[in-house]
Amino acid sequence: MDNEIKLRIEEKVINMLKTVYDPEIPVNIYDLGLIYRIDLLDNGELIIDMTLTAPNCPAADFIMEDVRQKIESIDGIVSAQVNLVFEPEWDKDMMTDEAKLELGFL
Repeated sequence: MDNEIKLRIEEKVINMLKTVYDPEIPVNIYDLGLIYRIDLLDNGELIIDMTLTAPNCPAADFIMEDVRQKIESIDGIVSAQVNLVFEPEWDKDMMTDEAKLELGFL
């Protein structure tokens, strides 16, 4: 897979991640800063490292499965591996300015 194709797919991945929400927060997980790594391999496998706003989030399984299903629906992705990580620990400084504004932090 050449770099141009990878870049287009990665852009689609980011756009798709912006459609995934924590049910308790009105901001998508990408703008919340919950996505730590997006790694598209040449064979079409995608590896995502993500975290949660709190380690005991009751919606963790729902959010991770939503990410996996949506990512695997993108043309060019053969499979998605979603890893839940807690380092570095998430804090509100990881959010985009738009997310901070939406949540009243700006």
